[in-house]
Amino acid sequence: MMMIPRRNDFDLFDDMFSDPFFTGSESKVMKTDIKEKKDKYVIEMDLPGYDKEDIKIEIQDGYLTVHAKANKAETDKEEGKYVRKERYYGECSRSFYVGDEITEEDIKAKFKNGTLTLEVNKKDEPKELPDKKYIDIE
Repeated sequence: MMMIPRRNDFDLFDDMFSDPFFTGSESKVMKTDIKEKKDKYVIEMDLPGYDKEDIKIEIQDGYLTVHAKANKAETDKEEGKYVRKERYYGECSRSFYVGDEITEEDIKAKFKNGTLTLEVNKKDEPKELPDKKYIDIE
């Protein structure tokens, strides 16, 4: 067996097996932190590279959905191909169940420096959910 040394420090296959396809880890897009406070929840979501106009927030059937779309045109007119491309462009969305009693008046949204901050007011505690039921597998 013969080992071929690298020609430089950059190898196209360095990160191949750390890709989410192989690791099963979640996407690098829309990383989110949720903090519970006394009277509200604070959701902070990273959306670098998006403009405020690219982001739509909707509430329907108890689900709060954030949808972002970035259409970045290729500005480099020079011929060639990418050797590595890590920045994400396109559409992505994320939904959170906030309860049927939450309305648009209960939610405040701010977008600054690539971070979307949502404040969701708490409502009365939901009715107790029934115990989990398990299904037997044959």
